[in-house]
Amino acid sequence: MPPTIPVAARNIQRLAYLSSGTPEAEAARERLVALYGEAPLAEADVAIALGGDGLMIQTLHKLMGRNLPVFGMNRGSVGFLMNDFREDGLLERLAAAAPSVVHPLVMRVTANDGETHEARAINEVSMLRQTHQAAKLRISIDGQTRLEELVSDGLLVATPAGSTAYNLSVNGPILPLGAPLMALTPISAFRPRRWRGALLPDRAKVVIEVLESDKRPVAAVADHAEFRKVARVEVEMDHAVGLTLLHDPGHSMEERILREQFGA
Repeated sequence: MPPTIPVAARNIQRLAYLSSGTPEAEAARERLVALYGEAPLAEADVAIALGGDGLMIQTLHKLMGRNLPVFGMNRGSVGFLMNDFREDGLLERLAAAAPSVVHPLVMRVTANDGETHEARAINEVSMLRQTHQAAKLRISIDGQTRLEELVSDGLLVATPAGSTAYNLSVNGPILPLGAPLMALTPISAFRPRRWRGALLPDRAKVVIEVLESDKRPVAAVADHAEFRKVARVEVEMDHAVGLTLLHDPGHSMEERILREQFGA
């Protein structure tokens, strides 16, 4: 992975814009282009994402493998990953912004028919039952079986950046952004009834095997990439890929995650 250049050391002049396409986002884009100009994405110093958290995740996937930081401004709803929208002083905000580097998960899927697929996730990899019957899953960590059979609606592996998303909604732990951890969280566990998941080193390799996969089909999802009727899923963090998010001082990802733990 190429080294990340400190934002303050960049000569930030060329801005590219990615919009969610809503009227609010498109209007914001037009005003910013009029004020600061627009550069092609391949020539930009910073990408400006205008929308909500979904647009930010799409932008990070689009830029995966490039050394281009992203500064999001909220033109959506929640906007946990975004900064507040303001037209004035954008270049100064970019020069003062605090960078946060996140690494994606890589998911390797083997389907019931033997086909293999690979996808990456910024937030989480989730496995979900496809029918009325609960999923039965076997969990191994670094080649050792840790849970012979989990009966549940599913299971997810979350990054620190994604720990406040779907993971939190199913009572998973919030992870500080810099923590070298992944969250392994069950979704509506039935057996073992009291199992609440595990915290894993971010160098661990997680293997999830689907038991009775023909009778109890399971889908595997990496952010927005979904594969159905899977037999086996491998998940690990891809440390070779780093994605840089920029936030205004005092509103960094680390600060937002810390506030979330105190209900702020």
